[in-house]
Amino acid sequence: MSPLLFVERGDKSMSRREEYEQKAEQLLSPIVKEMGFELVDIEYVKEAGNWYLRGYIDKEGGITVNDCEAVSRLFSDKLDEKDFIEDSYIMEISSPGLDRPLKKEKDFARAMGKDVEIRTYRPLDKRKEFVGVLKDYNDTQVMIEEDEGSRTFERKDIALIRLWIDF
Repeated sequence: MSPLLFVERGDKSMSRREEYEQKAEQLLSPIVKEMGFELVDIEYVKEAGNWYLRGYIDKEGGITVNDCEAVSRLFSDKLDEKDFIEDSYIMEISSPGLDRPLKKEKDFARAMGKDVEIRTYRPLDKRKEFVGVLKDYNDTQVMIEEDEGSRTFERKDIALIRLWIDF
């Protein structure tokens, strides 16, 4: 991936990616809310040489292709009007899927008492993957209950945390 530019915004610096995600969220949130959906996440990422602006939406009972298409049309019009992204990119609106990562406080709250999978950046006790019941969380730590007992992780050590789906 190419390095991202950093832009000064008040008292903190923000990457171009973060700025685009924030502006896109400001445009997409009212559209999603008006349609009775939930905005789960926005990401601006480079994959296989192309930039993607992705919005993930959800609703009780799940999102349909028609829901994604309706949001996509309205969002596309807003993006064309504001035109704040310098690069060429592909815009996608989709469901976050069952295995979506837990990122925001509401994701963690919804997952309390459920099985989660945690992947760490580096091995802890010679492992990088853990599964257990989400028992507690805060801004800096996540605690799960495994068969062997409770385990607490520093949030900075977690590469991925999501609901565990046992097929």
